[in-house]
Amino acid sequence: MSSIRQKMPEQDPRKRVHNFSEVTLGYSEEMAISEAERCLNCKKPRCVQGCPVEIDIPGFLSKIKEKNFQEAISLVKEKNNLPAVCGRVCPQETQCEEVCILAKKGESVAIGRLERFVADWEAENGLKSKVKSLKQKNPCLPRVAIVGSGPAGITCAGDLARVGYQATIFESLSEAGGVLRYGIPEFRLPKGVLDRELDYVRGLGVEIKVNMVIGMIKEIDNLLREGYRAVFIGTGAGLPYFMQIPGENLNGVYSANEFLTRINMMKAYLFPEYETPVKVGEKVAVIGAGNVAMDSARCALRLGAKEVSIVYRRSEKEMPARLEEIHHAREEGIEFRLLTVPTRIMGNAGRVEKMECIKMELGEPDESGRRRPLPLQGSEFEMEMDTVVIAIGQGANPLLLSRTPGLKLNRRGYIEVDKEGTASLKGVFAGGDIVTGAATVISAMGAGKRAARAIDRYIKQTT
Repeated sequence: MSSIRQKMPEQDPRKRVHNFSEVTLGYSEEMAISEAERCLNCKKPRCVQGCPVEIDIPGFLSKIKEKNFQEAISLVKEKNNLPAVCGRVCPQETQCEEVCILAKKGESVAIGRLERFVADWEAENGLKSKVKSLKQKNPCLPRVAIVGSGPAGITCAGDLARVGYQATIFESLSEAGGVLRYGIPEFRLPKGVLDRELDYVRGLGVEIKVNMVIGMIKEIDNLLREGYRAVFIGTGAGLPYFMQIPGENLNGVYSANEFLTRINMMKAYLFPEYETPVKVGEKVAVIGAGNVAMDSARCALRLGAKEVSIVYRRSEKEMPARLEEIHHAREEGIEFRLLTVPTRIMGNAGRVEKMECIKMELGEPDESGRRRPLPLQGSEFEMEMDTVVIAIGQGANPLLLSRTPGLKLNRRGYIEVDKEGTASLKGVFAGGDIVTGAATVISAMGAGKRAARAIDRYIKQTT
């Protein structure tokens, strides 16, 4: 057994900044077996407790050791409908891998990379997992409506279909996937991988209806009156936050939500085949330091920017992005301007030209537990800019909420639910970012899984 974690093969940074192809290239069979052999087969595996979707991690790692990759992916898919997605974008380092016993004295087993490996292996070999599913529609089976096709909705629908429900997903946009399709760049999650996962969920018996804006075309009451026994709301947090500083209305200022959606929806990642109206100029500033900020900055490079800066009000220690994303951004030449806050954006003829900033210092911790940034008087300076992307978070998608009377919201404007996802209206459940605020893909999936179980109990109790 090797104590050294298998390094993930990657594209050369000098080449990848000129394309949207996937950065990480995946393990070979030999690398995957070697990495799985690092698992200590703990009697009480804490890694499972750290997994929001309850995967039998020691079980699937054991199958990889035996080179039984088909059984490995079958074990994963008993709990996770989106393994190729999770293996790429989930922060395993703060979940299952964080509690791995090997992490106490070194590096944990690369659980996420192995999950990706078995999912990709299955697809490359044209095989299908041995998972029980609803093969044919039965009009007598109870129907459940799922609003939103992001990770929470997909997981909830898939889990319900497995136990015999007719689950129908209503998606407002023209293609399914939610944030997985429109919010994550191609170089982190290829659309072909997402489509493959969605086909698997459809194979479980899930129906996906696109161009269906629930709250406009239909409301929650309509769905319940039409015979759906329950409704799950997983519409996400799609209302971008701005800094409320002068100049945010200038051309060339984007929310990260709009910036990434434009790139994904209008296929800027396939340039020059698709010529899309995403013009960044030579100098780009991205405000914020989460994963969305890193995605935006790295996209700007690939769209032709010569200089891209992450502008963040705290120090690197407080940056919320995954360490891998920060590492990749640095490798690609993105500049980090830390302890810096924009105070106004200036332009000419309606377009961005400069951004005024002020330097900060860290004071006492605030309610988030991080040290509060305080301005240093007299430290103002200007940065020349062609494009500014605001990536400081987003709030609850308000469309459906404003059209659903009686649906209780919390003080932050998110749907209020109990620990299982039950909302204030009878037969209505919710989960993911529309409940918690912007969080991770895997936490949304965990919420979808818990809600599916609650919906199953609710329908059985009210039948």
